[in-house]
Amino acid sequence: MIEALGPRVVIIGNSGSGKSTLARQLAMRASFRTTDLDHVHWLDKVGSQRDEAQARDMVHVAARSPRWIIEGVYGWLVEIALPRATALIWLDMPWGVCRAGLEARGPWREGTPEAYADFLKWVEDYWDRTTSSSFAGHLALYESFDGFKLRLHNRSEVAGVMS
Repeated sequence: MIEALGPRVVIIGNSGSGKSTLARQLAMRASFRTTDLDHVHWLDKVGSQRDEAQARDMVHVAARSPRWIIEGVYGWLVEIALPRATALIWLDMPWGVCRAGLEARGPWREGTPEAYADFLKWVEDYWDRTTSSSFAGHLALYESFDGFKLRLHNRSEVAGVMS
């Protein structure tokens, strides 16, 4: 399955869906360079956003490389990489799977309990939002992508990508 992905892979999905874990696993198996869009979007902590133009430039640079995985929830950044992508993987996981993943991980970059509660609410609203970082936004990205694509709905399907 890994060979079918080609040399440039985008992984999208809600927070907690397993994007970073899958990206690490693929990178170890196939020598990909990974870019986590959380590290592009945020500066040193959640709540401290990077300038949008600078974030876009960072994704442009990463996408110019010959072999990469770019993963994240931020559809507005994913759109920059998609024209060069050879594959798109959407981890379309239910809320319970995402919540369990987030609870196992805990607050990102030592965020406050209040910030973490706000973040969990934002993640739960994934199916109701209409931004590029929502279910609707990811569906639009998935439907418009002409390359090899996978839409995975559970951990067993994700494990199949690694086989």
